[in-house]
Amino acid sequence: MEQITHCLHLPIHSRNLLAGAIYFAVRHCIKADWINNRDQFLFPNDGYKRDKTFQNDCLIFMLFHHQNRIKSFDGINHWIPFTAREVAAKDNFKSVFMSDFLQKRKLSKEAKAVFEAGKALWTYYHETIWRLRTPPVDASLYDIREHFKGRDAKGKMKNKSTDDRFNELDAELRTALKVLALKIQPKVYEYGFLKR
Repeated sequence: MEQITHCLHLPIHSRNLLAGAIYFAVRHCIKADWINNRDQFLFPNDGYKRDKTFQNDCLIFMLFHHQNRIKSFDGINHWIPFTAREVAAKDNFKSVFMSDFLQKRKLSKEAKAVFEAGKALWTYYHETIWRLRTPPVDASLYDIREHFKGRDAKGKMKNKSTDDRFNELDAELRTALKVLALKIQPKVYEYGFLKR
């Protein structure tokens, strides 16, 4: 019997990247609870199309959110937001698409805080793998978390790492993301993605 899945794969490229980031951020910036988990997302008004700060905030939110499950093992990782030099990588990245894309963007202070926290995490990863051969240089955020946390007997990623410095950097990134989420939330209602 054939198994049916309801999975949609949308190829992302430079022309639809911001739309994908907005879609992701709008869905994840407001934590679902028993009151709002049945709220219907709506077709927004055009205000978000002119709001470059909102678009950039959503992009940064998507790149560093724990639900971003991009893996370098799936192919070339085009989602690294830094240059190899910025994070002291031992080799060049195969793709500089995202770092080039971000160079043209002006980030809000909340988005910059997330970006800097992410850079600290990536830099620490590259410091720790300097002498190892197996971890990928082109690691995604998901790969980095998996590297430090490992997996349990059932194959599920562990909640914490035995590396205290990683846990500290990961917590700083999550805290900065929460602040950015609070900045994005009012715009979700203002632009009509959700009704109050």
